[in-house]
Amino acid sequence: MKVLLTGESGQLGKIIKLTKPENVNLIYNNRQNFNLNNHENCKRFIKKYKPDWVINTAAYTNVDMAEKEKEIAYSINALGPKAIAEALEETKGRLLHISTDYVFNGEQNHPYTTNQPVSPIGIYGNSKALGEKYISNILGIKNKCFIIRTSWLSGPIGNNFVLKILNLHKNKDEISVVSDQFGKPTSTINLAKVCWALIQNSFLDPNLKNYPEIMHWSDEGVTSWYEIAYRLGQLGEEYSLFTKAAKVIPISSSNYDSLAKRPPYSVLDCTTTKKILNLEGMHWRVALKEIIKHPLFKM
Repeated sequence: MKVLLTGESGQLGKIIKLTKPENVNLIYNNRQNFNLNNHENCKRFIKKYKPDWVINTAAYTNVDMAEKEKEIAYSINALGPKAIAEALEETKGRLLHISTDYVFNGEQNHPYTTNQPVSPIGIYGNSKALGEKYISNILGIKNKCFIIRTSWLSGPIGNNFVLKILNLHKNKDEISVVSDQFGKPTSTINLAKVCWALIQNSFLDPNLKNYPEIMHWSDEGVTSWYEIAYRLGQLGEEYSLFTKAAKVIPISSSNYDSLAKRPPYSVLDCTTTKKILNLEGMHWRVALKEIIKHPLFKM
């Protein structure tokens, strides 16, 4: 089976590449030969290699800058996936697309299910929601696309909250962290397993008729950015990453200087995904330890 991975230099892409099953021929690329901002180039690349699957982890993820760079955000997050879907429609391949909890507004107080209408509140969320729509319209009717929404993604490598906070604990006496936004963190290690589980299942069930088009995946346990930061201080001391953790000061979202509004509650309901892929979730506290103990972990 031939799988094309986009965003191979990102935090999720690197882990997906590292955990490739032996029976998969993985094709990966860089921004020079596959840039989601160059739609025709993306189409040509897919038509040339004709992958059975594309795993699209590439995205414009700077939530605040998206408010300023609207055209680029929509080009990469909406028109880029559209181009991939159009090429795969021609080559008859499948798309596994990574999306986000930011397609929801966060105004409810219970987990979001996969069949709820999207309601994004910023450019980033809007662009990702539009990307989902394009993919579904082009490939959904043919059962050729699967969208996995995830939340609060971090891992042992890359630009993410966990590594940033650990470095702040090491170098600062105090750090201020938002305490009134709630969600479920996700380890790139665990999300990569989900991606490969879906693709491996297509060996056993080539049609994947009983698989939903949209799935949710995150680690277990609802928490806040503040609680994660506090726990990282404890783990940093435990694993001798620094001598003494910084004092973590809780602040409200209104006191956090940002261009984009964030959903206050973006918990994803992952029940269906766990059932259909026969996977158990890992609590975020355990996942943080796994990130720190990972061979690629580097502060």
